[in-house]
Amino acid sequence: MTDTEYLNMALAKMHPGQWFGFSSKDQSYATLIVHDSSITKPTEDVVNTKVQELKDADTARANARISGKAKLKAGEALTDAEIEALFGAR
Repeated sequence: MTDTEYLNMALAKMHPGQWFGFSSKDQSYATLIVHDSSITKPTEDVVNTKVQELKDADTARANARISGKAKLKAGEALTDAEIEALFGAR
């Protein structure tokens, strides 16, 4: 996923609906605009923290998938996170 995609996903998870947009094709915090007057523009730190949370979650899922495959090959028990990463089930 690109940084722009992470930015859009992070913003979308902050509030329901299409509350934000960008003032140019360059989708970055600097061009972020808020369409909903009841919502305050989040700080850049808040946005960056949410983006990092999403990136960390993706990394954790990828690592769980890798370790889960290795455990399956070795006949070892899987953790819940590994099962979810491999099969999408909880």
